[in-house]
Amino acid sequence: MNTLQTKAEQRLIADYYDDLARTFGQRISDEGKERIQKAFEFANSAHAGVKRKSGEPYIIHPLAVAHIVSSEIGLGATSIISAILHDVVEDTDYTLEDIENLFGEKVSKVVDGLTKLSDEITSTHDSKQATNFRKMLMTLSDDVRVILIKLADRLHNMRTLDSMQPNKQLKIAAETLYIFAPLAHRLGLYTIKTELEDLSLKYTHPETYSQILFRLHSQKERRDYLVEEFIAPIESQLKSENINFNISGRLKSVFSIWNKMQTKGVSFDEVYDLMAIRIVFNPKNNLSEKRQCFDILSIITDIYKPKPDRIRDWITIPKANGYEALHVTVMGPQGKWVEVQIRTQRMDEIAERGFAAHYKYKGDETPESELDRWLEKIREMLQNPESDALEFLDEFKMNLYSSEIIVFTPKGEMVNLPKGSTIIDFAYEIHTDLGNHCIGAKINHKLVPVSHVLQSGDQVEILTSKTQLPDISWLKFIITAKAKGKVKQAFKLDKKRHLEKGREIIEEKLKKHNIKPSSDTLKKLSSYYNLSNKDQLYAQVGMGFLELDELESILKTRRENKLAKFWTLSFGWNKKDKPEEKQFEFPKRKIDKKGTFILKENPEESNYSLAKCCQPIPGEEVLGYINSNNHVIIHKRNCPEANKLMSQQGDRIITAEWTKFKKRSYLSHIKLNGFDRVGILNEVTTIISKQNNINMRTVMFDTHDGIFEGDLYLYIHNVEDLKNLIARLMKIKGIDSVLRIESIEE
Repeated sequence: MNTLQTKAEQRLIADYYDDLARTFGQRISDEGKERIQKAFEFANSAHAGVKRKSGEPYIIHPLAVAHIVSSEIGLGATSIISAILHDVVEDTDYTLEDIENLFGEKVSKVVDGLTKLSDEITSTHDSKQATNFRKMLMTLSDDVRVILIKLADRLHNMRTLDSMQPNKQLKIAAETLYIFAPLAHRLGLYTIKTELEDLSLKYTHPETYSQILFRLHSQKERRDYLVEEFIAPIESQLKSENINFNISGRLKSVFSIWNKMQTKGVSFDEVYDLMAIRIVFNPKNNLSEKRQCFDILSIITDIYKPKPDRIRDWITIPKANGYEALHVTVMGPQGKWVEVQIRTQRMDEIAERGFAAHYKYKGDETPESELDRWLEKIREMLQNPESDALEFLDEFKMNLYSSEIIVFTPKGEMVNLPKGSTIIDFAYEIHTDLGNHCIGAKINHKLVPVSHVLQSGDQVEILTSKTQLPDISWLKFIITAKAKGKVKQAFKLDKKRHLEKGREIIEEKLKKHNIKPSSDTLKKLSSYYNLSNKDQLYAQVGMGFLELDELESILKTRRENKLAKFWTLSFGWNKKDKPEEKQFEFPKRKIDKKGTFILKENPEESNYSLAKCCQPIPGEEVLGYINSNNHVIIHKRNCPEANKLMSQQGDRIITAEWTKFKKRSYLSHIKLNGFDRVGILNEVTTIISKQNNINMRTVMFDTHDGIFEGDLYLYIHNVEDLKNLIARLMKIKGIDSVLRIESIEE
């Protein structure tokens, strides 16, 4: 009995352990259960007296993670023990040596992979988040279970995120969306991936999340009726064919609905495929699974007409994470498109629990899979000593989503590549020498350049020349981490030369503006281009990736009645005009990272500026990023750049809120389209001129074959005014859509 815990706490802990034990079943041997019990008693004693932010005893968290590992991923005793012990080394006085002595080398290695880095190990300019993640991935070389347990750990943290401070919630949610959800997807853990995405949205966009949830709930009865109407004839036909099956409706996740609304620019009501119907059947022994899946597809398309371009065969060629299924979209009752997924029970288990768990830890004799090849690519990336942690994280992110195109070698061998891959990506995928000497390719006997983007089904013959060498410009269009790594490796000997060349270019350009290349100035420039330090800045400029074309606009003095600037750099005037150098700086204001940063109408008084990448408007959901000059840059919460900053430099993220803005206006771009008719332009401009607080800068209309497109550039005070205007414009007869365009070229 632990004297540091109350009786109520002891009862709560016992209940959690009993819940965990109920998930074991026949999967865990008696010896395994004894080892798990021993690990629990050890961890409970080690964490005794420690509380989580929620006020619960700390041991509840490791037990909850172990529960996810056991019941939702289906891993064995070693993984469950590692999950129970995953915070012991980091948070208590016990060492990895103690863990190895008590529970063996395997558990010790997994726990080591799950233990975060100490501050001393992290280099000064690398993000601690990124470095921790790289270290965790290094254990992939030995044991993929580290990642699976880490995903379970993250899932429980997301489920209990309510007790964290708002800025921590933002950091953890964005990191989850940027790395952990795609990682779960890559490892085939679809259920976990979906929950991670939904929970991330709940904390990054709480209002939007609640609205979508409410709309889904309010339409439930109508949806249930449509599902019953749709599946009735299919059920009847499958039964008559003596097929042992289960059919169910699966609702699109909140995140995927929101994502479609964002990427397609549509409203909730326009997301047509909210529902998917899933048929899971028990295959007969005397026929192949693939044949039986296509038989069921034939039954469905006899009842409902299929959409020709929406049949997906993931059985002949499974996805990179092992996912197998047949998908078809058909025209259902009441003119609604419905997606139907056809799987065997085996395929369904792989889809729900993940291919990694299925074949690695159940003793299946599986030939080398796409997942194995992916893990091998990650190991190659990890062995490249040249990439820093932030660069590695970006490259790893590019490799997370499943391969989307399939191309063929001249001999007919199949190669999987990410969508958007070029001739160079393909060449390096085959062999390093082929990539290094590539001068072009032939696709279907037609000559194409090295930058040509491949399409699924292309048969590619690489053309080489002994005199050809890797070209630094290739980095502008190649997308696979392997190709990028090989090209960078070829240029690593020139790194010093690039740094020197970049330094000379920057100093020359600053000299033209009479500005000294002080560390403060270089910090501001690095921050402006989202680089970690001056060396990265020099290298990017030296290799020709940064032209510094915006230098003049970055260095201009403050302009009245314009959009707020990121910052104002120190200026030097010509000695004839001014006898001494004068400094323009934002007043330094102490920033409370835990509190909410209030955005006042005068940005210079408040020490903030608006990000150019997403152009936030007063009233929108925003957050702040504290740059190296202690200046706050305001981003929209759904800005991809903000998402990247939160996942890599989350400790610099703060929550932010607007005050009421009355004087300062912000430039916004609205795009209209619809059917042209006499007087429509006049109606649009009349509505704008009648709405208070909005001024027109530019109005451009173009008509073609009875369809018009319009671009409006308006000065507005806040997002409410913009929403009201959009609602009024949508009521004009003939207008089909009104969209706000977020990036503005001034």
